[in-house]
Amino acid sequence: MIEIRQPRVVDAMAIAELLESLGYSDTASFIDERIMQLLSHPDEELLVAIDGDRIIGIISLHFIPQLALAGDFCRISYFCVSETARGAGVGAMMEERAVKIAREHNSDRIEVHCNSRRVDAHRFYFRQGYGESPKYLLKKLA
Repeated sequence: MIEIRQPRVVDAMAIAELLESLGYSDTASFIDERIMQLLSHPDEELLVAIDGDRIIGIISLHFIPQLALAGDFCRISYFCVSETARGAGVGAMMEERAVKIAREHNSDRIEVHCNSRRVDAHRFYFRQGYGESPKYLLKKLA
């Protein structure tokens, strides 16, 4: 049975492996610090999916108050299901939990920025009811 819960610092290396599968290869040196930071942040929700003793998914939600809209945004910052667990409904279960949490946080929409190369992820989001949004622009500050 799949359990969804907040991660613990001891889950850090498994989370780093999931992030590496998304192309974020250098997180191991700071992931435990980030987990603690996000778990204590009032506008963040961090969850993992666990099958037995294995972490098979992670989702990071951030809640953003809006000036000109009645409800807030819920942004999926990171969302990954391990390759071995894909197609088993884990992603849908995690996304459903995200929707529930977003509603509890007064969000009236969820957004996700998903790189154009992640075609399988796009198909997943479309199946969950997401639609295309206007252009997304980025400025790196490093």
